[in-house]
Amino acid sequence: MNNTQEQEKPFLIVGSGTETVAPGLHILRGQGQSFVAETDVGLVVIDAGPGGAVTQGMIDAVRELSDAPLHALCYSHGHVGYNAGVPMWLAHAAQRGDAPPRVIAHRNVPRRLARYRETEALQHRMAEIQFNRPAGFFAKRLSMHAPTETFDERLVIGHGERAIELRWAPSETDDAIALWSPAQRVLYGGAALIDSIPNIGTPFRTLRDTVRWADTLEALAALGARKAVREFGATLEGEDQVRHVLTHTARALRWLRAEVVRLMNEGLNERELLARIRCPDELFAVDWMKPTYGDPAYIVRDIYRSENGWWDRNPTSLHPEPPEAVGQAVAEAITDKAGLIARARALAQQGQWQLALHVIDLLATARGDAPELAEARALKAEWLRQRARQVPSYVSRNLYRVSADMIEQGTQARFGIQ
Repeated sequence: MNNTQEQEKPFLIVGSGTETVAPGLHILRGQGQSFVAETDVGLVVIDAGPGGAVTQGMIDAVRELSDAPLHALCYSHGHVGYNAGVPMWLAHAAQRGDAPPRVIAHRNVPRRLARYRETEALQHRMAEIQFNRPAGFFAKRLSMHAPTETFDERLVIGHGERAIELRWAPSETDDAIALWSPAQRVLYGGAALIDSIPNIGTPFRTLRDTVRWADTLEALAALGARKAVREFGATLEGEDQVRHVLTHTARALRWLRAEVVRLMNEGLNERELLARIRCPDELFAVDWMKPTYGDPAYIVRDIYRSENGWWDRNPTSLHPEPPEAVGQAVAEAITDKAGLIARARALAQQGQWQLALHVIDLLATARGDAPELAEARALKAEWLRQRARQVPSYVSRNLYRVSADMIEQGTQARFGIQ
């Protein structure tokens, strides 16, 4: 995975420093946009960052704001990279002679961390592919640290005008939270609020509840925030704009759910449904629904999976032979391999990269050193990179490009890539 020419820039690190959005309330940049609230009991920081230089920069930026003790570190959600830097904040508090801060998360976070520990090697491989990083990159970067306390629906910290509320905001994860300042009517939306289409259905991840995310956005909109800080993207300014963006996004998610259900009830399978569905521009052709990370097709697939089993409706796939046996049998059955490669090349020359990939897969997924098979694999890698240029989703581009690297290096089997 060393195709540096196509390597994406770091996606989750958004810069450094702070930005004040209201008196005592600040954006803290690091892995995404974290948040700092100056309360009467001390500082409340949302997310410790990924560790290393990024977390150290976050600590330094906070100390330029205030010399108050750190009262609490809070997990915006349970994805571990956002809070790998917890030990650095604890060490910082100890060096200052302050009491250890509370480490607060939603009650679902410990369960998530237990699952991540159980599947650690899998989590690392998936992250390497999704974020286009070399093997072993995340082995020491996804350290997990348990919170010292959890809450269910709502937790108030501080008193009077400087009090803040932590609110459960299930969205990207079932353990996501938001921060709400009632006195100043400022909302930090965390993982629930980003500047692109909600990243539901990301190819490597478990199911995310589309309707529940819509419910959360509507509940946050009902708070009447004058400002809403997003985990990624510019702050929403003005009560009308905050309500419009949040309720619009919720309405788009509910439309997807209803449309997928309608087409499932017609009897369409997943691929037929993907080919049929048409997302209306009035809901999806707006700035905050751009498919820069997620994609509407991801959400469609997640909704479909939530109501269906794993079967793709092809009886052949119910009890398949091993992939290498299938690939070999198909390759042996194709007597005119040169003709098949020529047809795939013709599709590629027309810019029909996806169709070209479907055709070349008849040979590219077979193992062996035969010249035609090696050529097919080389063409597949080349065309995956071309296909990557056609899609707006950061995740999709990485999956295409990293898969191409693996094919060329002969390491795809180690990652289950075909």
